[in-house]
Amino acid sequence: MNRNWKSWSKAAAVRAVKTIAQTAVATIGTSAVIDDVNWLVVCSAAAVSGVLSVLTSIAGLPEIK
Repeated sequence: MNRNWKSWSKAAAVRAVKTIAQTAVATIGTSAVIDDVNWLVVCSAAAVSGVLSVLTSIAGLPEIK
């Protein structure tokens, strides 16, 4: 049981970090110039996507058997 929890936590964290990075890049990419980036929006969108990623991982991760 403890080993499965550790495996799940690691896999969920990796997915969440990737999702956060992808969301941040996509949000930054919508600005024409780096000075126009609304960093509050970037950070909040990335944080929400990370939380949603972890919640989605609760349903199951194909990496974990």
